[in-house]
Amino acid sequence: MYFMAKTNSYCLHIVITGASSGLGAAMATAYAQHYRQQLQLSLCGRNTGALQALASQLSSQYQVACTTYTVDVRQADQMQAMAQAAIQQYGTPHIVIGNAGVSRGTLTEYQDDIPAFQAVFDTNVMGLVHTFQPFIEAMKQATVQGKMAQLVGIASVAGIRGLPGAGAYSASKAAAITYLESLRVEMQQYAITVTTIAPGYIRTPMTDINTYPMPFLMDADVFARKAMRVIAQQRRFSVIPWQMGIVARLLRLIPPGLWDWIMKKAPHKARLPD
Repeated sequence: MYFMAKTNSYCLHIVITGASSGLGAAMATAYAQHYRQQLQLSLCGRNTGALQALASQLSSQYQVACTTYTVDVRQADQMQAMAQAAIQQYGTPHIVIGNAGVSRGTLTEYQDDIPAFQAVFDTNVMGLVHTFQPFIEAMKQATVQGKMAQLVGIASVAGIRGLPGAGAYSASKAAAITYLESLRVEMQQYAITVTTIAPGYIRTPMTDINTYPMPFLMDADVFARKAMRVIAQQRRFSVIPWQMGIVARLLRLIPPGLWDWIMKKAPHKARLPD
């Protein structure tokens, strides 16, 4: 496990996307609580006001150096510009956390849902590519110098099996899991660690709209502390909470016919009007 030693100068630079709220804000807070003035945070998101409020809170409460970037992970040019600015501000990041994600109930039978499918894939899959790509060359140079470099992707247990009413979300998270696995084996020759974290049900604005039971529901701050340990251990793949990890392993074993029968009357994620 690495938790970088605290010194008299800043030693850990972390980039977090989707930091405006939810898991991103919780992870930023967890790192700030641990490292305090030994931390530099590059906080990215679409909500400028929320980002600035979080940065102000962490700076005043924990003496953390924070810079905010109002960006949309769907836009590659914005992420390129953010990466250049973040590296110029604090140097090559030690950890880049691709957390930005969206969830929406979708049904293929409705033509009106096609834009929603596209938006979910653009954010949850291409958003990871746009987040990581601009940092890889600098990270390769950093590891040659013996420095730490880690890419962290936030996937979901929903990517293990297809869930009714969540075709876009389940498929995008399945794609994210597979993409991160490919990235992991690609990056190992450069000593760049790639970690996939698959949350179960975490209490955030994204899950607040769910009307169905959510087993093992966990508060975001608890998730953040556990995620920080997983990242520190440089684990390849982890499900949080651990109970959902057991469920995920069982889900992989269910034959398709039995899965169809189980899901036939399962509650659907609600479709939301535009």
